[in-house]
Amino acid sequence: MDNQAGGETGYHVVIPDKRYFKIGEVCELAGVKQHVLRYWESEFKKLIRPQRASSKQRLYRRVDVENILKIKKLLKEDGFTIPGAKKLLAGEKGGEEQELPVKEGGDVQELVATLKAELRAIQQLLQDD
Repeated sequence: MDNQAGGETGYHVVIPDKRYFKIGEVCELAGVKQHVLRYWESEFKKLIRPQRASSKQRLYRRVDVENILKIKKLLKEDGFTIPGAKKLLAGEKGGEEQELPVKEGGDVQELVATLKAELRAIQQLLQDD
């Protein structure tokens, strides 16, 4: 299994091979503070669901850590708002997200042009309402 997450970011986070992570470990891996992580947990309830130890301490699973890294990338690097990130991630989970017509190793300018065209189409739809 691949121990790296972070996707197309300029960095990779190596997630240790363990079953559960404490909140401090997750914060260190993701590079965010505990209050930020707890806020994301409240906003992304379907994606971040830590279990509780008998001591009431949050215990995050690997999938939670991977989702936290995705959320961080969307919010901090890609410029998504929380509602936008929720919508995108819900679409991924439900299989509703459409793939952009960009080939592997495709041209960045093509991707930007495609995104602009899609955003203009969305803007036109919103203006028509």
